[in-house]
Amino acid sequence: MTAGSTGSTPSDKELLAAASSGDEDAFRRIVDAYRAELHAHCYRMLGSLHDAEDAFQETLVRAWRGLPRFGGPGLVRPWLYRIATNVCLDALARRPERRLPIDHGRPAGPGDAPGEPLAESVWLEPYPDEAMGLVDGYAAPEARYEQREAVELAFIAALQHLSATQRAVLILRDVLGFSARETAESLATTVASVNSALQRARKTVDERMPEQSQQATLRALGDERVREIVEKYIDAWERGDVAAIAAMLAQDATFAMPPYPTWWRGRDVIAAFGAEPVHRYLPTHANGQAANAAYRWDPNKAGYVAEALEVLTLEGTRVKQMTAFMTPEIFRRFGLPDKLPR
Repeated sequence: MTAGSTGSTPSDKELLAAASSGDEDAFRRIVDAYRAELHAHCYRMLGSLHDAEDAFQETLVRAWRGLPRFGGPGLVRPWLYRIATNVCLDALARRPERRLPIDHGRPAGPGDAPGEPLAESVWLEPYPDEAMGLVDGYAAPEARYEQREAVELAFIAALQHLSATQRAVLILRDVLGFSARETAESLATTVASVNSALQRARKTVDERMPEQSQQATLRALGDERVREIVEKYIDAWERGDVAAIAAMLAQDATFAMPPYPTWWRGRDVIAAFGAEPVHRYLPTHANGQAANAAYRWDPNKAGYVAEALEVLTLEGTRVKQMTAFMTPEIFRRFGLPDKLPR
């Protein structure tokens, strides 16, 4: 059985019949089974939580309007993915590619300021995979990437170096496990074109991916050890212990703060930023990775206010990459408070 040939029960047929007759509740029940994976698909295609939400809603609108022409209950999943993929392709044609600061330019010196923020629309955004209900494991036996592995920052950043069509082909084939034929049908192209695009896409992504995914790293460490590392990391920053911070970083660690384009490299350079402890942190998760929410002291509000969601990339027990997204407006999507008391 392929990824798109999922069987169907009589209740599915009844729901589809009711939805086709205008029953919105029946339509919602059909879509709910695919809501988390479709939302993640839109995020992989677009690299933005906000854009993914817009694309997901547009997918639902097009699906609702297209119900009278729908082919049958056994085709629900590929039908929805076909719509979502084409919605995302339309969006990609209208907006610039997204990047991480590390892909934007050279690292700054230890005394360099962040500079002026660039438009947020040029940067990748973090993804609340746990809050969205994204499941573990593979989407299908034919998939090459796990579901959470395929929302890791390194993977999403690598996708940005593909053309829109190559990106769609790689995600449909290697993340979702659709066959070449199903993928060709979704993109209105040929199997030969799909196979050619997939070959080029795999080469580009493989060149930019680390040797080991964060999922493999986290499993090797175990949940308890990961929790200890994050807690120790947070404690060092809250105390302003520069030596302790440096000891937890990889020698060539990097630190970035989108939407600021500036980024830094080097254990000692980054650790020096911790000399003034003005933050409090809450551990969390984002993009299938360990993360923390940073709150900065605000004397006018007599408390710590949301400042950045920092996604951590681990290399063994050390922190290899810190990407602090300076977009506190997304905190609520991660189930995080806007403020911490003194």
